[in-house]
Amino acid sequence: MISVGSPHGDGTADTPATGLLEAAQARAAEMAERVRRYVEHETPTGDAEALNALADLLVARYTELGGVARRVAEPTGDHVTADLPGSPGRADEAPLLFIGHHDTVWPKGHLAGPMPWRLTESAEHETLAHGPGVFDMKSGLVVMETALEVAARAGVRHRPVRVVVVADEEIGSPTSNALVRERAQGAFAALGFESPHPGGALKRGRRGSTRLRLSVHGRAAHAALDPEKGISAIDELVDQLVRVREVVGRHSHGVLCNVGALSGGGKTNVVPERASADIGLRFADAAVERAVLAELTALAPVREGARVWAEILSSRPTWAFEGPDDPFSAAVRAAGQRLGQDITAEPAAGAADTNTAGSLGLPTLDGFGPLGAGAHALHEQILLSSLPERAALVAAILAEL
Repeated sequence: MISVGSPHGDGTADTPATGLLEAAQARAAEMAERVRRYVEHETPTGDAEALNALADLLVARYTELGGVARRVAEPTGDHVTADLPGSPGRADEAPLLFIGHHDTVWPKGHLAGPMPWRLTESAEHETLAHGPGVFDMKSGLVVMETALEVAARAGVRHRPVRVVVVADEEIGSPTSNALVRERAQGAFAALGFESPHPGGALKRGRRGSTRLRLSVHGRAAHAALDPEKGISAIDELVDQLVRVREVVGRHSHGVLCNVGALSGGGKTNVVPERASADIGLRFADAAVERAVLAELTALAPVREGARVWAEILSSRPTWAFEGPDDPFSAAVRAAGQRLGQDITAEPAAGAADTNTAGSLGLPTLDGFGPLGAGAHALHEQILLSSLPERAALVAAILAEL
């Protein structure tokens, strides 16, 4: 049983973990309504006006919960931070870091088109909620804030909480990576509110993820009259991509490589002057990650007179899975057990902002969002009944830590 203070904060009453679950379940309808409200604010990455409108709602909500919240300005959309004080007697302890994002992969118009907000019934007669960003990860934001509210109203004595919600997670967090690092400094541990594994397992360890643009500058010339005066950027790029495959092949342990976009040239009678390729790389090992990126950012041209350079567009470091037997994971499992929840954690292939926290050596777990399916897919959905279960788990973790 978790012993927490009374709702009046005088420490005279004890609330079992089941009380936290009941308190969260009492807010189930409110949680579903707030998810709907957030989903109906369409927030494509890069749409600053749309992102900032939802950021204002988040700032107001964290302020309502007793935090000091603000928007961190960026031209492509503002990030949100909040600082909530610890309980009396715990205010000077190292804070927990809560990590989320409010951008989605979906362009505006999906809500009125192929992805309307709607409720359906599963084959198991459970209610599902659908809509753009409902699973990834606006419902996770609602879990986060409800857990804070439930803990506060139950009088849970907890350490301070830092919140960071970024606006560009879906493209690798190019403007927010430094902010996440800053917020992680001095923290006790980090919780990420992305979706869990199917079945509800948390995520501990994520592949590193780097988006790299390989560019070539050659020399234009007439393809028939003066071909020898030209330097084909496309031919050079093809040869460079072969080199990329060779580099990845030498460091094949856990490396995924995908050439996702190609551009260059324009006319068949002109030797192309420029070409580029956007490459996605995933790493399971931090040392391999460093070695591969060092080689790829030092590629030399094959053709005399050509210029070749690599630009890292975004990079999330490898967060290595180190097993489940650390004190932080044990405390999270204990909190779950007090709620009757069997908490497990497994590594994940996808990257997120918890990569940054975990790579810094900060004890980190992700996947505290509700159960669901369809991230980045038209059938994106969540299981509504799992919203209060996740909120209660996070509130219990606040009490446990």
